[in-house]
Amino acid sequence: MTGTPDEIAPPESTADAKRRVTLVGGAINLVLGMGKIAAGYFGQSQALIVDGAHSLSDLLTDAVVLAAANVGSRDADHDHPYGHARIETAATAGIGALLLLTAGGFIYDAVNRLLIEPEALLIPGWLALSAATASIVIKEGLFHYTRIVARQAGSALIHANAWHHRSDALSSVVVVGGIAGVLAGIQWLDAVAAIVVALMLGHMGMRFAWQSMRELVDTGLEPDVVEYIERLVDHIDGVRAVHGLRSRRMGNDALVDLHILVEPRLSVSEGHRISEAVRRRLIRDVEDVSEVLVHIDHEDPTWDEDTVRLPLRRRIENELAAQWDGLPLADAVERVDLHYMEGKLEVEIHIPLEADGDVAALREAAAVLAHAAEALEAVDVCRVHFIGR
Repeated sequence: MTGTPDEIAPPESTADAKRRVTLVGGAINLVLGMGKIAAGYFGQSQALIVDGAHSLSDLLTDAVVLAAANVGSRDADHDHPYGHARIETAATAGIGALLLLTAGGFIYDAVNRLLIEPEALLIPGWLALSAATASIVIKEGLFHYTRIVARQAGSALIHANAWHHRSDALSSVVVVGGIAGVLAGIQWLDAVAAIVVALMLGHMGMRFAWQSMRELVDTGLEPDVVEYIERLVDHIDGVRAVHGLRSRRMGNDALVDLHILVEPRLSVSEGHRISEAVRRRLIRDVEDVSEVLVHIDHEDPTWDEDTVRLPLRRRIENELAAQWDGLPLADAVERVDLHYMEGKLEVEIHIPLEADGDVAALREAAAVLAHAAEALEAVDVCRVHFIGR
């Protein structure tokens, strides 16, 4: 590849691709919708008029998609710490609702003409047949173009709009069949074709609305994906077990939070290192997972209720200071570690060991400190560690 940096066009962003494909679809739907309605009116086809209205409804959904794509691609902010991807989800649900409403209106009108006002049935001709055939070609091409962009952008919303274009193409196929049937002498077939088109439209609307509502109510990932995540985590060095895994979708991304059980006496830094290994592994190896929250557990959560009754560090340190007041070595304690184990508190104290010190005397004094610590109600056992200089 040659040329200076200024001569090389930058790659198109996802937001730009969404915007471009939506604008193209909107322009085509506007022209096609008005053309089919006009051809249906002059060509006397109720099904083609319905199909034209369907194309104009596509224009409205294109506007919703365009607005949602612009907002949904924004980065996280103070009010939306997880980003704006759910706006795309809500818009997809809106498209589904619109399809359902449009389908209901079409069915009502066609049934009314068939059963109540048969004299209102329209008798289409060759103009309507030609317009419906042209619609199939145009909308099928728009479907494939939009689906390619949806895959590249990873957007469920653009993918939903692509299938909206496909539903319009398929509905035109039904319209062609209905018009052909009327030309063959079956006058009510055009109205039946309108009902079939509406049912197809309603099916797609129900699908989009259902999928979007599942995401909006935080439906978790599929069971096989969850099982795969648990297997991955189980094989990461330092992880003893995994539990409490929860997941949800945010637009095209999947968010996961889980608890991992590690060796109970690990340092905080090592526990964090393991949790970061888990987070990075899942983001790398599980499709769509973009963020993982890992909670470190040092023991089975069945002990949580017992452990929560034990005091925190500040209170323990104050009580130890009171117990050790005036005792030998009390001022020499360099560090106190607290271990909350199976509903009990273990205390470890660290005391420097001088090279020329009286080891026996130090051990005797340390035993006095440990005994005083174990006299506290909250402390189960106290261990002393000597630190060499």
